[in-house]
Amino acid sequence: MKRAEFAFPGPLRDKLVAAILDGTKTTTSALLAGYEADGEVPPVAGERELVVDSGDQGVAIIEIREVRILPLSEVDLAHAVGEGEGFTTVAEWRADHTSFWHTAEVRAELKDPEFTVDDTTPIVATRFTLVERIG
Repeated sequence: MKRAEFAFPGPLRDKLVAAILDGTKTTTSALLAGYEADGEVPPVAGERELVVDSGDQGVAIIEIREVRILPLSEVDLAHAVGEGEGFTTVAEWRADHTSFWHTAEVRAELKDPEFTVDDTTPIVATRFTLVERIG
């Protein structure tokens, strides 16, 4: 089973995993460039993934319901709200995600120290459901 790793281990991952476990997080966003840098393909509807926490322990199984690859400018409010992080506008979602995607950690993962996002950057917008809590 594929592993679902949200953000990097630490406080942000802990927050996102908690939101999955309490049902408030039902969508997630990733850079298509991140999948490409890792030599992976984006998820597809029907797949199940093991959600891991900051300690690399499996805590839940999610099922992918929908995957859209779209330009950053086309992310909609329903997707932003579904992130479970309290976003009430797409602008809030975009500011938060842009800030994350411009971190040294993301740029290192992409092997591009100058990486930046803009309206045309391909985003993998995924909707999922919690299938099972583990432990």
